[in-house]
Amino acid sequence: MADPAQDSSRSFGPSPRLKFEAPLTIESRVTLNSGHRMPILGFGTCKLDEAEEVCSQAIKIGYRHLDSARVYGTEADVSNAVQKSGEDRGIMFLTTKIRQNEHGYENCKKALLNSVTAPKPGYWDLALLHDPLSGPVARHEAYRALAEAQVIGKVKSIGVSNFSVDHLKGLEAADVGPTPVVNQLELHPWCQQTSIVEYCRSKGIVLQAYCPLAKGKYMSDETLVKIAQKVRKTPAQVLLRWSLQKGFVPLPRSSSAQHIKENADVFDFELEDHDMKELDSLNQDDKGSVTWTPCFKGVK
Repeated sequence: MADPAQDSSRSFGPSPRLKFEAPLTIESRVTLNSGHRMPILGFGTCKLDEAEEVCSQAIKIGYRHLDSARVYGTEADVSNAVQKSGEDRGIMFLTTKIRQNEHGYENCKKALLNSVTAPKPGYWDLALLHDPLSGPVARHEAYRALAEAQVIGKVKSIGVSNFSVDHLKGLEAADVGPTPVVNQLELHPWCQQTSIVEYCRSKGIVLQAYCPLAKGKYMSDETLVKIAQKVRKTPAQVLLRWSLQKGFVPLPRSSSAQHIKENADVFDFELEDHDMKELDSLNQDDKGSVTWTPCFKGVK
């Protein structure tokens, strides 16, 4: 395991390394607080039929960041797609997530043992606690297991998903591992989770955006359509570009080859400041959410 990962210690400290390299391309990466580098555009696999074939298409198009989870059942599909692609494993960035019923120290260790048989040569670039629903004791012990797996090289970086500010503060107080490199949240103009985003940035935690297209719910929004017409891009491309310019790492998902390619074609234009502000003004916080997220439900 690289020294930067071990040197992250137990302290939730700010990191100066959160800005994306310019100009942005599909090859661009952000440096995590573990010292490892993550591609700024990912590909999601939640509820994805024929996941191996679809991931293979995404890799051919240029995606180097694939997001899976134990509950998705796509870990092996992601790994197989990478192996069959012929791409160097070292340039790929693969994520898994550990769900609530596999939290706790021993449960999480067992889950990771099963998970690391999927990617070859037997490590994950990023492992996240999928949610905080198991409660403080179980999730803190699970994070301790992730931290130990990081030290021995089974995972390169560790983080969380759907954690509120209180969940993050509780994790820091528990002193069971290094600062999470990532908090993966539902993030799009209608659900911006501003307080969590600001806290994560203050601690050097990168924000990954799931449902960056809001499941298509707002594609006909007047403001979004107007901006899309102005920049001659699709509403989906505008949403992904907004996410990138906010400093998020979006994880769009699609089974359509056309849409997979379209979602990657977001690096030849920029949104002007007033366009970004117009999109920012659409925020409805929890009312704009298209999923159920524990951050809004008062989960302890």
